[in-house]
Amino acid sequence: MLLMLCIKLFFVRIIDVSLGTTRTILMVKGKNVVASLVGFIEVAIWFAIVKEALNTDIESIWIIISYAGGFATGTYVGGLLSDIFISGSFNLQIITSKNSNVVSVLRNNGFAVSVVDIKGQDEKAEKHMLFIEINKKHFNSIQKLIKSVDPKAFIVVNETKFVENGYFKPEK
Repeated sequence: MLLMLCIKLFFVRIIDVSLGTTRTILMVKGKNVVASLVGFIEVAIWFAIVKEALNTDIESIWIIISYAGGFATGTYVGGLLSDIFISGSFNLQIITSKNSNVVSVLRNNGFAVSVVDIKGQDEKAEKHMLFIEINKKHFNSIQKLIKSVDPKAFIVVNETKFVENGYFKPEK
């Protein structure tokens, strides 16, 4: 009886917390109607499992561990699911030396790059600030590419809520 309750608590918590993580990300992305539906299902599942956990006559630390373990695992699984199912884009701002060939390397690899001339902390050091909008799936590859050309490049990444027009590297 205790083992079945613990297994049930663990796996149902994974489901409801994964839904909660997904709901939060959907809200940040402005998909409020879908987020509301996910939230309804999330709370219904949560209510049912909490009611069952609190209404049992069994007293055991394993119930608490199963409940908390399901929460922790659900947080992890929710992050994985959001990476898979929720598409998005990043805005990269890169500060690099004018002498580096980061711009040409990025363009040769299919990335659109807008360039602004700037001065760094040392007024004599002329630099480029690059603006790039990418599908988040390309982030690891573009980061490695930039660092391979200019290991000292300063990179700032922001998640983009909305993009209209422009050029994105085609999917392969």
